Amino acid sequence: MHVISAEQVDAALDFPALIDALAAGFAAPFEMPARQLLALSPSRSADCLGLLPAWTERLIGLKAFTYLPGNAAQGEPVLHAQVLVFDRRDGRPLAQLEGRSITRWRTAAVSALASRLLSRPDARRLLLLGTGELACPLVQAHLAVRPLEEVRIWGRRPAQAAARVETLRSLGVPAALAVAVDLAAAQPSADLIVAATGAGEPLVFGELVPPGCHVDLLGNHRPDQRECDAALVQRARVYVDSRANALGEAGELILPLQQGLVDLDHILGELADLCRLPHPPQRAPGDVTLFKSVGTALADLLCAQRVLTRLGLLEP
Repeated sequence: MHVISAEQVDAALDFPALIDALAAGFAAPFEMPARQLLALSPSRSADCLGLLPAWTERLIGLKAFTYLPGNAAQGEPVLHAQVLVFDRRDGRPLAQLEGRSITRWRTAAVSALASRLLSRPDARRLLLLGTGELACPLVQAHLAVRPLEEVRIWGRRPAQAAARVETLRSLGVPAALAVAVDLAAAQPSADLIVAATGAGEPLVFGELVPPGCHVDLLGNHRPDQRECDAALVQRARVYVDSRANALGEAGELILPLQQGLVDLDHILGELADLCRLPHPPQRAPGDVTLFKSVGTALADLLCAQRVLTRLGLLEP
C-alpha cells in the first residue's frame, strides 16, 4: 500500500483538472452513505471523530478525521485526517493519503465547480469571507472557472486578511486584490460571495446580496449556527453538495426549516444533479443562487483518485 504525503498531494494537483475530475465523478454512478460525526467527549461536545465512506465502480474511499477546536489555543491544527483508498474489485488497500491536503484541495475545487454551474459566466468580482488556510486555494480555484478581475478578502483580523492578499500577489494572481474593511458595504457590489468562516451568527444577509449574485457557504458545519440569514435562503435558488449531510449539519438550512420559513422543496438539488445536467440550469439575470457544502466523501475519493493517477499509481 502506498503512503502519500501532503507534499505529494500538492505537487500532483491543479485546479482546472481537479474541477473537471470532480464534475465527471459526480455525474457518474456512486454510492455515498451519510457521513458519521461521533462526539468524543460529553464535556467537550465539539470534539469529534468523522467517518466519510464512498465508493464507485472502481474504488472505495474512507476518510477519517478528528476535529478538536481546542487545539487552536495551543497553536495546533484543529483538524487531522487520513484518506484510505481500496480497490472496488477485490477490496485490496491501495493507498493512504494525508487528509488535510486532500480536504483543502477538494473543498476549494467543489466551491469553484458549484460556481461554474450556478454563477453568471460574466461574474468578475469575488468577495471572500475568511482568512484561514482555505483562503488562497479558494481564490485560485475560482480563477480557474471565472475571469475574476477583483478579489476582496474580509476577516475579523484585518492584518490576517492583508497577509492573504500579499500571499496571493506573490503567487501572481491576475486580479485586483484588496482587503474588505466594511463587510456590509462590500456585499452589494459582489458577483460572487464565498464564506469560509467559523461564524456562529450570520455574516451574509439577504437584503445586502445584489441581484444575480452567487453565494457559496462552506465554513459552518453545525446545525445551530449559520453564515447567512434566513432571508437569503428564502430569496435564493438553493443547492447543496449532499442533501443528507446538509440536512444534518447545515444550520443555514436547518434553522429556516425549523422556523417554517422554507420547506424541503426549497432545496432544488445536489451537486450530482447539477453535474448530470447537459447544461447548467437556466437562471434569470437577477436570480440569486446559493450553494451550501459541508463536505462529501465522494469529493475526497475523487481527489485521491486524481492524485494516484497523476503519480502513476493508478491507471487513468
